[in-house]
Amino acid sequence: MKTYFNGAQRQRQTLFVCAVIATAGMSWSAKATPQFIIFDPPGSVATTSRVISNGSVAGYYQDSQGLYHGFVRTSDAVITSFDVAGATNTYAGGIDEVGRVTGFYSLNGIEHGFLRAKDGTIETFDPPGSVGTIGLSINRGAVTGFYYDTNAAPHGYVRLRGGEIDVFDPAGSVYTTPTSINSTGAIAGLYTDNGDFVHGFLRYPDGSITAFDPPGSTYTAAVSINKETAIAGFWYDSRSDIHGFVRALDGTITTFDVAGADSTQAASIDNKGRSAGFYLDRNLTSHGFIRLPDGPVMTLDPPQSAYTTVESIDAAANEGAITGEYADPQNFFFHGFILTR
Repeated sequence: MKTYFNGAQRQRQTLFVCAVIATAGMSWSAKATPQFIIFDPPGSVATTSRVISNGSVAGYYQDSQGLYHGFVRTSDAVITSFDVAGATNTYAGGIDEVGRVTGFYSLNGIEHGFLRAKDGTIETFDPPGSVGTIGLSINRGAVTGFYYDTNAAPHGYVRLRGGEIDVFDPAGSVYTTPTSINSTGAIAGLYTDNGDFVHGFLRYPDGSITAFDPPGSTYTAAVSINKETAIAGFWYDSRSDIHGFVRALDGTITTFDVAGADSTQAASIDNKGRSAGFYLDRNLTSHGFIRLPDGPVMTLDPPQSAYTTVESIDAAANEGAITGEYADPQNFFFHGFILTR
């Protein structure tokens, strides 16, 4: 979870500016000039733009009172803020190709999952026995995330489009965190074993689970899966250095680093195999990147960004738009951005 900085209320803005992309002579797109769109929901002092699908963005923001609200920004630039009825805080974490949103909300100190339809109606849910439910990803109406049992042990779940909830854990898991679901119902995530090692996993639509790790990994985080069941994420080596990886459908794992980076974390992968994420430079300043399927890496920052976090690349659209947030250099307030092309 990021640390956010409070500040004066900022009015919503939608500014088009030229993209700052270091490409080592390569072009991300020959069809159009990439552009940044900068935005904030009204009343936001810290915007987190979590995910983009089919041009629409979902996320959450902090107001001047320190409370969190969900939002959706549609492809035509309309921003709608929302809260689950009675909630203290509402966090949107996933959006699917038709605009359904999942996430979680807090009520009396307990988290519960929610599903928001495109028309704004909200259903809440909890797996049986849950004392805290987190919704993280949605695809074609199916939701995945994790929940805590009465012993504070977290388990994975998938909530099917009809509302049925299946719970699961990889063999040997003491802490299960699903992170992403694709259009076929395959799920990627990570789990901790009883030796305190963290592994990636792939759960197939039939419920079978495969665990995996890049060679030499002591901590593997699988964070995004595309329709071809390719997975992107990051891993720690024995020196606690962080590297990105992409795992292909056949299980082949390719690891990578942004040149000169202190750490590299892939956060998302689209249906063309392009992965996006962020890296820390030697001054521990964060920048965004996009990695093409054949390996070239391009770096990116919104103009005047003091700290950039790329959260998601659009898997439901061919253009590969990217979203995330960045800190301005004046106040270190976080603002949402979309990089289009």
